[in-house]
Parts: sequence; structure tokens; C-alpha cells
Amino acid sequence: MQNVKAGRAINCAVTAVFVIALFVFLLSFSISLPIINRWFYYIQITTLNLEEASGHTYAEIKEAYDLILDYLLLPGREFSAGVFRFSEEGAAHFADCRFLFILDIALAGASAGVIITILALHFTKIIKIGSAAGHSAAFWTAIAAIIIPIILGLIISADFDKAFEVFHAILFPGKDNWVFNPRTDEIIRVMPEQFFMNCAIFIGAGLAFFSGATIAADCIIKRKLHPAIGQAKRMKYDRKY
Repeated sequence: MQNVKAGRAINCAVTAVFVIALFVFLLSFSISLPIINRWFYYIQITTLNLEEASGHTYAEIKEAYDLILDYLLLPGREFSAGVFRFSEEGAAHFADCRFLFILDIALAGASAGVIITILALHFTKIIKIGSAAGHSAAFWTAIAAIIIPIILGLIISADFDKAFEVFHAILFPGKDNWVFNPRTDEIIRVMPEQFFMNCAIFIGAGLAFFSGATIAADCIIKRKLHPAIGQAKRMKYDRKY
């Protein structure tokens, strides 16, 4: 009896860890989408008329963006914005961003490792991930995660400027170096507000897509397993009687 209780406690704890890890992965991986997909910015150089807005060529803007992303993601890089002038305050803000970018990528990788490990243990029947109302823990986690882009979308659409300001106040408490002066930090000319809004849309769409895929996978698996479960119950009933 004690072994059964201990097993249930372990399964509950593992399920809780799985839920947290999956939620963190869905969120952090979605946030990483505009970071790791540089083409997303490249296409906006043209669509947002950034050459005209900045007076620089496509190649110069692309090089500046690549240098900044390399600094944010790769070790041992010094901050550079190519031909664009920047201030110490501007460089300091990107240093703050660097920590957050690396943290997000690390969380995505670590949570993915936890998820894979728990799933491997689950499918080898060493532990069991819990379920509720006929659906897996992954299903309910994805449901919770898919609500986020809906809520954030409503908030952002109501007042993007205010949401942008609150976002920076939360991530960079007590700092105002994220308010760039175009004369001293020219890079802001090619990172307009619309670009960040598009990033938010990309993140929300990614979160909705991967959460939806998780929900769909759970429903497909449940549908395939349902006949097998029903057959097993009938065979058990036949043997009994």
C-alpha cells in the first residue's frame, strides 16, 4: 500500500514538472522565433522601407542587424552596429538584452531536455504522466499556453505604446536606456515600433501554432487509442463471464 502511494506521489511530482517544462518550452521557444529566424527581419527591411527611413543601403542594414544578433547570441563578441552610430547607453541596453536572449534560449533547451527525459521514462513505463478528463497533461498545458497570445493580443491591440512601455519597465526595472535617441543611436531608425509589433505577432502566432499542434496530437492519439481501450475492456469482460 505504501509503495502504491509512493508511486502515485512520484507520478504526481513528475507530472507537475512535465507541465511546467512544457509550458516553459512553448513560451520560450515561441519567443525565440524572431531571434533565430533572421529572415524575419530581412524581409522587413524592404516592407517597412527602412532604407529610405535610415538613408542606408539594404546591405548596411542587414550587416548591422547581423552584428547585433551575433553579439546577443554568441560568446566573446563586442557590441557593434556596423556603420550606425551608437552611444554607451545604447550599447548598455543591448548588454541587458543579451542576458535575456541567452536566458530564453537556455530555457528552451533545458525545458526540451526535461520533456524528452520524462516522455522517455513514461513510454518505458518507469513513470506515468498523469491525465485529467480523458486528456493528457500536455493537452491541458497547451490549452493554458494558447490563452496567452489571445490575452496579450487583446492588451497589445488596445494600446501598443503602453504595452511596449510596461514590457520594458518589467524586463528592465529602474532603467531608461531603452529609450533611444535617433541622433546618437542610429540603429533605432531601422528597428521601428512596427518591427517590434510584428515580432509580437510572430511570437503569438508561434505559441498558438505549437500549442494547437500539441492539442491536435493529443486528440489524434486519444482517438486511435479509444478503440483499443474499448476492445481491451470487452476482452476483460468476456474472460470474466
